[in-house]
Amino acid sequence: MKIGIIGLGLIGGSMAKSIKDKTDHTVFGYDKNDETMFLAKMTKGIDAPLTKENLAECDMLMIAIRPDYAVQWVRDHAGEIRKGAIVVDLCGVKRAVVSQAAPLAKQYGFRYIGGHPMAGKEVAGYTNAASHLFDGASMILTPDDATDLPLLETLRDFFYSLGFARLTFSTPEEHDRIIAYTSQLAHIASSAYIQSPESQEQMGFSAGSFRDMTRVARLDEDMWTVLMMDNADYLSQQVDILVENLQKYQKALHENDAEALRALLKKGREMKESAGGR
Repeated sequence: MKIGIIGLGLIGGSMAKSIKDKTDHTVFGYDKNDETMFLAKMTKGIDAPLTKENLAECDMLMIAIRPDYAVQWVRDHAGEIRKGAIVVDLCGVKRAVVSQAAPLAKQYGFRYIGGHPMAGKEVAGYTNAASHLFDGASMILTPDDATDLPLLETLRDFFYSLGFARLTFSTPEEHDRIIAYTSQLAHIASSAYIQSPESQEQMGFSAGSFRDMTRVARLDEDMWTVLMMDNADYLSQQVDILVENLQKYQKALHENDAEALRALLKKGREMKESAGGR
């Protein structure tokens, strides 16, 4: 296949490198950053830049830019996408993108599906992209009534060839509701945690707990602001739940209630064990 990738940051760059390392597909890439384009060409992460001419030749397009830019890109280039081509957005929220991209696909005749690779790092950019980033990861897809079995089979074979271990199917609504808890809330909690005055005095006093808790505080605030605001309804609910739970711990400590604290810690351990996963 001829595959076009829009956005060569951590996710798009890793897609490009993975495709080049693990398949025989041709990769055309585009990034607004000239240095990124230079690096992608020099490291052979792409075969050539994505242009208006080879865009029309692409069998698949993957859009790996922030949601508002992704929607605008599809809107600007919908008429240039080959009829029947597959378009997958890789954005971290789905309702804001799918609701606008899916009607354009029906209007212009290309096949669109929302996607979200459940993999990442706390650092961004093409230089941090890696061909092994998706090894063992889950790929979330949001099929709709326009999605047929051949499309899902094509995507299954493609994503498995890149190292993904499973496909997870969801609606945009379910995706955004769950991702508010599993991803976005974790970033807010980490960001809030690191803002303690003691964070500047932790040298020599911190180990794995501090490292794990603060890892995702090192984020791209511009991108995450867009993602979180696009999902503000579900995310605010999760923040409310977290605050309520923290207040229970706060009350136990204020009241010197060891049994209440122990019960809360026990419940947390048991829920982690029952939840499984990483």
